[in-house]
Amino acid sequence: MEAMTVTAPSISCAQCKRAIEGAVGTLPGVLSVHVEVPSKTVQVSYDPAQVSRATIEATLDEEGYPVAS
Repeated sequence: MEAMTVTAPSISCAQCKRAIEGAVGTLPGVLSVHVEVPSKTVQVSYDPAQVSRATIEATLDEEGYPVAS
């Protein structure tokens, strides 16, 4: 298992949290997703044998929450 924390500046509300947790949480290999609205961060625990960091970041982007570089 690996963990990642990213910042997505467009996170602004509880709906953002639900959308991200729903989209990322359904990816195969994602074990948990936690969104902190005030800090605009997303924490993901995942199995790198099943899903890559790039796929998780691409999913965030597709949902309208691009990751800050």
